[in-house]
Amino acid sequence: MFKKTLTFFGLFIFAGFILFLPSLAFAETTSTVVVAELDSDSDGFNDTWEIKNGYSPFNPEPIKIEKSDIDKDGLSDYFEIKFRTDPFNADTDQDGHSDFKEIDNGFNPLSNTTTKLSQKIEIKLSSQKLVYYVDGQKWREFTVSTGKASMPTPTGDFKVTNKNKKAWSKSYGLWMPFWLGLDRGRIGIHELPVWPSGYREGENHLGKPVSHGCIRLGVGSAQYLFDRTSVGAQVSIIK
Repeated sequence: MFKKTLTFFGLFIFAGFILFLPSLAFAETTSTVVVAELDSDSDGFNDTWEIKNGYSPFNPEPIKIEKSDIDKDGLSDYFEIKFRTDPFNADTDQDGHSDFKEIDNGFNPLSNTTTKLSQKIEIKLSSQKLVYYVDGQKWREFTVSTGKASMPTPTGDFKVTNKNKKAWSKSYGLWMPFWLGLDRGRIGIHELPVWPSGYREGENHLGKPVSHGCIRLGVGSAQYLFDRTSVGAQVSIIK
């Protein structure tokens, strides 16, 4: 009897179970296959133990799973497991784009077509934070400024219905860069607004509820979200 190492793609077929089931490998005899412990990085610790204790099962060095990036593609070993990509191959689907780049732009890293992953935006009024999810995974978090007490941002479930790189507010006479309009409430997500004079409104207000009801993002983060968010994306606003 000898130990037969799983292929890495075989490992990721079982990745959805790895946090809940004993580590798996296969020991082979002439007529039977028996279950044995899997030690992907051959460091003497089985994968289940390493993941349970927060370490990467792919890195022989004692590095935390969210800090390890064994194939150096920008995607941590933690996310390699979550997105079922090959941790030893920077471009799992061999389409010329790294796994990190594809996920960061909302594309499926397991398909060499332009298949999009699901997106969701969650805004937490109590903490003044916006969380951007890709395929159900928390991917980015930004500080925002939501509605002041007299003009509160409504809570509930919304959808992005329109996009505009430089929307104009007739009500307040200012520009709202990287506008993502929501399906009701006459509100949207946008960069800190700019007056016609060039003065940028609320540069010191991020993290404070002082807007007219919209969700304001800082310079850079608003464009990041705008470039990646599709019309139809879900938006959840909670207290």
